[in-house]
Amino acid sequence: MLRVGLTGGIGSGKSEVARRLAERGAVVIDADRIAREVVEPGTDGLAEVVAEFGEGVLTPEGRLDRPRLGEIVFADEDRLARLNAIVHPRVAARTEELMAAAPRDAVVVYDVPLLVENGLADLYDVVVVVDAPVETRIERVVTNRGMPEEQARARVRAQASREQRLAVADLVIDNSGGVAELEERVARVWEELRRRAET
Repeated sequence: MLRVGLTGGIGSGKSEVARRLAERGAVVIDADRIAREVVEPGTDGLAEVVAEFGEGVLTPEGRLDRPRLGEIVFADEDRLARLNAIVHPRVAARTEELMAAAPRDAVVVYDVPLLVENGLADLYDVVVVVDAPVETRIERVVTNRGMPEEQARARVRAQASREQRLAVADLVIDNSGGVAELEERVARVWEELRRRAET
């Protein structure tokens, strides 16, 4: 089994690359999606979050109100640490389950937005970075997500720099061009990942 850490800054096209790798046969494990799953209504994860932070972090429908919770935890490091202590072990356990279910010869791709920020590069056999110039990424976020430009720039500033990401990369997918170029680059990287998985 080849463990691949896939990362890239906001607007880089990382999710698109993950989708294309899945189409080719990679087992993709999406850290963000698992983090949402472990606090779905009816889970003990959500019950523990509510016990810690109060009913005010729920929507009227009983789901986790992420923006409200974010306001609380991002203003207070101790509370953020408490939230992480609830969510992270559950994400790790679910990730291990998915790993265990993957075929022995699989290329397992972990879609990890904060791989560099959290110092996780050493957990993977190969780190793949999806890269694009900052201005291209900001333009995509503004256009595709409808995010105000200043907010997009703030998100970029809050993440690792392009240089920090490239410094941990074993393979880089340049996504500064169009869809056809991206498809060709993903195909090349997939061939390389298959080769490494077999050796």
